Amino acid sequence: MPSLVRTLLLMAACAALPAQAESFISRLLNKPVPGGVAVVPLGEAPVAPVVTYRDRRTMVLRDDTGQWLSVVGIPLDTKPGAQRIVIQEEAGSRTVAFEIRDKVYAAQHIKLKNKRQVNPDPADLARIEKETAEQLAAYRAFRPHGPSNVMFDRPVEGGRLSSPFGLRRFFNGEARNPHSGLDFAVPAGTPVKAPAAGRVILVGNYFFNGKTVFLDHGQGLVSMFCHLSEITVQPGQEVARGEAVGRVGATGRATGPHLHWNVSLNDARVDPAIFIGAFKP
Repeated sequence: MPSLVRTLLLMAACAALPAQAESFISRLLNKPVPGGVAVVPLGEAPVAPVVTYRDRRTMVLRDDTGQWLSVVGIPLDTKPGAQRIVIQEEAGSRTVAFEIRDKVYAAQHIKLKNKRQVNPDPADLARIEKETAEQLAAYRAFRPHGPSNVMFDRPVEGGRLSSPFGLRRFFNGEARNPHSGLDFAVPAGTPVKAPAAGRVILVGNYFFNGKTVFLDHGQGLVSMFCHLSEITVQPGQEVARGEAVGRVGATGRATGPHLHWNVSLNDARVDPAIFIGAFKP
């Protein structure tokens, strides 16, 4: 074989190595943007290391190449640039840096007839404060095992993805928090199914979210389904992948029937589209 051809083949083979070495988990989940997920290689070790980011424990999984990975949820308000995780090992602690890329999210303007859902009265605010504390505690749940799968099933069948994650929202012209989940435009009564196995850690009927279910998939990965018309599970119940947790409705602050699905990872609300292969850079 001529030397030039051998050189070109060797160069092509070397160029292909990183793609081949990249794990399934990295290919699926590594979207390091505000509101995204960073997959950070940790190397090989006999047991999983304990990793924290912003004082929250992160998910740690072993990939198909045999090394450990830290799967990190990135809060939506994170600035692009360098971030660090802290790794606790027998020999002590070390830090590993990873880079956050920029992402620009669109704006959404919504008209609501119920003015209290834009500017709640004092009694509403007291209720909202209590409900917010309950839900934040649920998002901070961490069980050391799980999840059953990181490639999630869609929680509802059919329907289009309507309001995407991260929209800068304006209700009746007033700026409010960005959209923290992904909406599915499906009819009222559509069954809502667990995208992965999990434990029901909270149910409630909330001022903004309406009828709501929190499902803990393990290692800080939590799904929240809201605006339901019906809840079909109880706190503490173990739910199998594909099992129904409720039905689509329009309870709470909703302009019509749809499913709003949040995914939280190490207490950071992240884009659910990442976990169903529908992420758009």
